[in-house]
Amino acid sequence: MEPGAEPRGLDRQGRKIPGGDRTGEGGAAPAGEARGCITPSLSLPAGAGTEEENSQQKGPAGTESPGRSQSPAWGDTGWVGQQQGDPVGEIPEGAEDRELLPKHLKGQKSAICPDCGKSFGNSSHLARHRRTHTGEKPYTCPECGKSYRQDSHLAQHRRSHTGERPYKCTECGKAFSQSSNLIIHQRTHTGERPYTCGECGRSFGHSSDLAQHRRVHTGEKPFPCPQCGKRFAQSSKVTQHQRFHTGERPFGCPDCGKAFRLSADLLRHRRTHTGEKPYGCAECGKRFVESSHLIRHQRTHMGERPYRCPQCGKGFNQSSNLLQHQRTHRGERPYICSDCGKAFGVSSALLQHRRTHTGERPYRCPQCSKSFSVSSTYNIHRRTHTGLKPYACTDCGKAFSRKNLTRHQRVHTGEKLHRCAECGKGFVRLHHLTSHQRIHTGERPYCCTECGKRFTQLSGLTTHLRIHTGERPYPCTQCEKRFAHSLSLAKHQRTHGAGTSDP
Repeated sequence: MEPGAEPRGLDRQGRKIPGGDRTGEGGAAPAGEARGCITPSLSLPAGAGTEEENSQQKGPAGTESPGRSQSPAWGDTGWVGQQQGDPVGEIPEGAEDRELLPKHLKGQKSAICPDCGKSFGNSSHLARHRRTHTGEKPYTCPECGKSYRQDSHLAQHRRSHTGERPYKCTECGKAFSQSSNLIIHQRTHTGERPYTCGECGRSFGHSSDLAQHRRVHTGEKPFPCPQCGKRFAQSSKVTQHQRFHTGERPFGCPDCGKAFRLSADLLRHRRTHTGEKPYGCAECGKRFVESSHLIRHQRTHMGERPYRCPQCGKGFNQSSNLLQHQRTHRGERPYICSDCGKAFGVSSALLQHRRTHTGERPYRCPQCSKSFSVSSTYNIHRRTHTGLKPYACTDCGKAFSRKNLTRHQRVHTGEKLHRCAECGKGFVRLHHLTSHQRIHTGERPYCCTECGKRFTQLSGLTTHLRIHTGERPYPCTQCEKRFAHSLSLAKHQRTHGAGTSDP
């Protein structure tokens, strides 16, 4: 052994190389075993042979050939870059198990973004990330020209043209174009809600839903309208809001052509054509077109009135009713009829009033074809066919519609909510008070078109008109004589002895 040379079978640190002492004649390793000292999981790159083979790669005066790496690294076929004089098959310290090295290197993020400093495990991930700074979208759809930063996003998009839905739910068979959408959908079957709010503990099936929900706690509204500056917690709400500026109504009804700004509005509208009422009350079975209407209705069973007026303490089961009521305190009537100038505190009241000008009667009874301008009047009329009186008085058992029950119960309580400011007289109904007040004011708003005579009440005018028309709507059942007034009929029936007992 030459001076300074290391014994065969030992590395520079004096460690024994596996298989290093298996030499044949003349101390040379048997043919084919020069690489046998390496574990099967390691394969030497081309040119990494015996010491003699390595020495042939040295340049003049023992210099190393150009291109030899001075630091160990993994090549395409294994570990490369031995230092000059390294024994054949030496495994660098810390790399005995090749399977651990890629995992080790994966944890290192050597590719750093010069724009934001974010680190990545390889240059391709960095290149993809940098497109978020440059705005580059190199992958273009040949169908519609839309561009994407990643080829995987383009592949997903192209399924919208082909209709391909390769990801199918094993529970219900529903198919999706993206695997992520399938995963989200499957939570509807499992009930899984993996995203929990740290503030209130509420759970969500989608991370995006949690992000939106958290803005309820933070008050964050990161999406502004470019037209008016109004801010929103969700980007989709900005898109919807902008349609108020543009007037765009992209969702058209295929039945009547009416267009809507929101798809949800179209869905609700279409139920007017189909008659679908998917939301049913568990208490009475009544069904509704919208879930909000069901919630509102359920408060009639529970007696819940969560919206209370701070001025008078009156409670309401709808927030909109409270807002309308508060206008009675302020005297506010913001809705004005463009035809006659009459003002209303509620938009629905203006809508109903305008039908007196247009003659519109949109609510038609399917039984008798009678039409109505107000939905509540139509609903009351329908009960004449069905005989339905769903609200019973707890005092006497008499059945009524809801509005009439409230009125009837005042008979038992003696309550007279409506009081005359002039004389203090109380009335059960508001229109009775209105009629009474004309005694004090002398107002006679109902005028006969035939003779000009005026009346304080509509019923007085109706009775008077029979003088001109000759109408006698009250017949006697005994002699078929007819009368213009019900009181006249009652007086006449006494001549027949109606209402008297037999001897």
